[in-house]
Parts: sequence; C-alpha cells; structure tokens
Amino acid sequence: MADRTVSVRRVYDEPLADDGARVLVDRIWPRGLSKARAHLDEWCKTVAPSTDLRKWYGHVPELFLEFTARYTQELQDPERAAALQHLHDLRDAGALTLLTATQNPDLSEAAVLARLLQPGTA
Repeated sequence: MADRTVSVRRVYDEPLADDGARVLVDRIWPRGLSKARAHLDEWCKTVAPSTDLRKWYGHVPELFLEFTARYTQELQDPERAAALQHLHDLRDAGALTLLTATQNPDLSEAAVLARLLQPGTA
C-alpha cells in the first residue's frame, strides 16, 4: 500500500527525500523563488482561497478558525472541489507535501487542506 501521508512545508525549504509529490497550493507565486529552486511537481492554485478571503485573513492567528470555516465553504465551489479531489488522488498515489510561502504553514490554507486530505476523509 502506498504511503498516504500528507505534510505541510514552506516552499522555500529544501526538499526532503520522503516529500512524495510536492504541490504548491498558494494562489500567488512565492516571491524571489525560481521555478527550478521550488522543486515542484505541480502548482495547484485553483484550490487556493479566494483573493478576498486571503486578504481578509492576512494570516492573523486569531482569525484562523474563522478562516478555516470560510475556506472550507469555498472548497464546495465545483472548480475548487475538483482541485481538492485531485489532491486526494495524489495522496492516494503516495506521500504528498503541500507547499506554501507563508511564514507559518500551520496557520495556512495548506494546513486546512492537510486536515481534509487525511486518509479516511472525503
């Protein structure tokens, strides 16, 4: 059976041998990072939060729970839902690392996605 772990890391960090598929889930390309240095398998910007939600949240820790609720609602949108299903498919094929440029990946959309992508979730 394939390793179905889902990890969250900063895109600026060096890749690890056990990263599996490396997918950037930010809407905006990371500042100062070349595509070669990113070591990405894909950039899945369709699954990213809307610009309005991203700006509202601003990575303020006190807003994370509300951000999570609003973002989870946005993921019901058919286009975003299809992108989320694609991430599920990648996870089913093996290890998956969700990448973000944010300073605190634990308070990012990548963290929300990682929880939704844990094996046994739909």
